[in-house]
Amino acid sequence: MDLIRPIIKPYAWGSREALARLQGRSVPSAGPEAELWMGAHPAGPAGLTRDGRATTLHEVVAAAPERELGGECARRFGGRLPFLLKVLAAEQPLSIQVHPDREQARTAFAAQLAAGTGPGTYADDWPKPELLYALTRFEVLAGFRERDEAVAVFDGLGLADVRPVTDVLRTGDGATAPTEALRTVLETGHGDSGLVAAVVAACERRALVPGPYAAAYDAVVRMAGHHPGDPGLVASLLMRHRVLEPGTALFMPAGGLHAYLKGVGVELMAASDNVLRAGLTTKEVNIPELLRVTDPSVRVPVVRPSGVPGSRTRAYACPVEEFALYRSELGGPPEPVVPSSGPRVALCVDGSALLRGPGGDELSLGPGESCFLSDSDRDVTAQGDGTLFVAGTGAGAGHR
Repeated sequence: MDLIRPIIKPYAWGSREALARLQGRSVPSAGPEAELWMGAHPAGPAGLTRDGRATTLHEVVAAAPERELGGECARRFGGRLPFLLKVLAAEQPLSIQVHPDREQARTAFAAQLAAGTGPGTYADDWPKPELLYALTRFEVLAGFRERDEAVAVFDGLGLADVRPVTDVLRTGDGATAPTEALRTVLETGHGDSGLVAAVVAACERRALVPGPYAAAYDAVVRMAGHHPGDPGLVASLLMRHRVLEPGTALFMPAGGLHAYLKGVGVELMAASDNVLRAGLTTKEVNIPELLRVTDPSVRVPVVRPSGVPGSRTRAYACPVEEFALYRSELGGPPEPVVPSSGPRVALCVDGSALLRGPGGDELSLGPGESCFLSDSDRDVTAQGDGTLFVAGTGAGAGHR
């Protein structure tokens, strides 16, 4: 059992207080802290101490993948830890984005390497499905609205300027109309700043009128304070706006258009950094590639937890092989850490958790602390009064 030294990513949309509060730091950070990374991804590998030497989780796994991951997991994922656990603290909106599936990522990354043009749109050859568990109320845009609802949202603005969008939604092919409407918004918005300004002004008026879309209009107004003139403000109205209550988990499959607007949550994803952006960002926007990867049929489901026999653990299983998330509300006698084998990262978000191996070795975790359990750390138990999240591999990836 290895105590992890996580990596903090200081992205501009982060909070100065949320991660400090989670980790028990009494003073807010000097700048924004957006994500706490607890994984082996080369862009931010967590630190740890092994055999008295400071190293990283990436180096530990690379040195002995079968020992650390287990034979089946090592073979299936090419010797890489297949998931990345994070705490995400969004004070400002993240970009509207989509992630590729495995074949799309593999093909596009290979073509990028063959072209020899250096770093490009794709950071790696992995997919990036993800799961978000809300620790606080968490505002999101997730998936496309149904076509009739999207028409109603735009009609509610009372603007002739949005007729090209509603015409596509009304008359386009049912399977492709959402992405074609998105194309119209992005291409028109980048060439006509007047459209964005008109939509934001209309949203300011309509947000004051009670109705089913008032919250979505209000979100546009708030996002405009961070991203004035961005076509993503208009595109957001094509998407389902919702606020996740604490304890709610949302699965974002490959191809699903989404944006996280505000809140703190535990995020678990395949170990990839592939992001295709549509708006609400100062980073690269690749409209043709985003539209190619976006799947308008994706519906973003709330993940219902299931009980794990013999423990108080709840499992948040997703239809992917790279990861699964488990949550235990500790209290009372020790209970088994689930899963019992394979690579795992355990995170305590409140209270305390004492992890104990069958040989008597122990590791104590406080709020915001995490550890790596290798495949050789079998049959570990946990006891305490805290909430413990455990990230492991998904179905068929070599854990039990």
